[in-house]
Amino acid sequence: MQFPGSISSKFPQMATTIFTKMSALAAEHKAINLSQGFPDFKVSQYLIDRVHHHMTAGANQYAPMAGMPQLTAAIAKKVKRYLGAAYNPQTEITITAGGTQALASTIAALVREGDEVMIFNPAYDSYAPVVELNGGIPVFIKLKFPDYHIDWDEVKRMITRKTRLIIINSPHNPTGTVLKKEDLDALAHLVANSNILVLSDEVYEHITFDGLPHVSAASHPVLAERSFVVFSFGKTFHATGWKLGYVLAPENLMKEFRKIHQYDVFSCNAPIQLAMADFMEYDEVFHIGNMYQQKRDFFLEQIKGSRFKPLPSSGTYFQLLDYSAITQEADVDFAVRLTVENKLASIPVSVFYNTPTDNKVLRFCFAKQDETLTKAGAILRNI
Repeated sequence: MQFPGSISSKFPQMATTIFTKMSALAAEHKAINLSQGFPDFKVSQYLIDRVHHHMTAGANQYAPMAGMPQLTAAIAKKVKRYLGAAYNPQTEITITAGGTQALASTIAALVREGDEVMIFNPAYDSYAPVVELNGGIPVFIKLKFPDYHIDWDEVKRMITRKTRLIIINSPHNPTGTVLKKEDLDALAHLVANSNILVLSDEVYEHITFDGLPHVSAASHPVLAERSFVVFSFGKTFHATGWKLGYVLAPENLMKEFRKIHQYDVFSCNAPIQLAMADFMEYDEVFHIGNMYQQKRDFFLEQIKGSRFKPLPSSGTYFQLLDYSAITQEADVDFAVRLTVENKLASIPVSVFYNTPTDNKVLRFCFAKQDETLTKAGAILRNI
């Protein structure tokens, strides 16, 4: 069936995302899928049981717009313990339908026609389209290859009177880098005494390695008062399909967020919210960094002897591999060939840039069972 009239697309240049394409290609060619960022191991049985409990107990109607009070209270307690930050559970915490919705609603609440929004490339692919959808102008600044650090002097030069929002992401997807206190201090110095706001994407907050701490905008006194800080239960509890997250912000900023949230989502899954509140009573459920570090190290052990060069991964569940010693093919072409011929799917890092930037690097997700990573390693060693 086709609409018989004319369609004036709001995004005529927008195509299907590379994640959808590579996962579809992996399925078509029966390839191991290390492209899309999701775990292939089970959700806690206790958490599943708590969801079932609340469903059978009757928690199946709309939740309050801002979230179940049991969950917002549990989040406030957790944020205080892990980040040392105090947020009012009634007025400064909102439950969202995953991290991506929190990001989109924040941008929609803040960005007007002609506003500039700074985005650090390579970047999670949802930032720029939502900025453009709301009339904003993405201003892209490249992270410095090969360690993907931010040049704060360049950021200073790029700030204008039109700068409305700066988006940061740590731990960083796709590179696995982690911002340090010095980075947040540098950002705070640039935005202090201005009307510039910060959107801090921290959905991988509990996945850092080698003793590196997660440093949150919520913990920084200058940044906290002007930041929306986004988190994800799906990333933390291996339940990405449940699409549940939350955002922190000062009360006056959160009022603006909720003006959008009440219409684009209104409320999120009630029994899952209550189950999450129960689950968060156990502190050990947040201690997942060591498990993922073991996964990273296991994956790296499997590719020893290959011609792929690992770039440092300090957080997230992604590992970048430099393949420049193997071929000078464009990364998109090589990723496709790797999937079709070698039966292993990855993501070419160039797709995370707004302009052609091909450093011959692929991203692999190691949030998989050891058997899967062993098979992937065998493939990579033979290329």
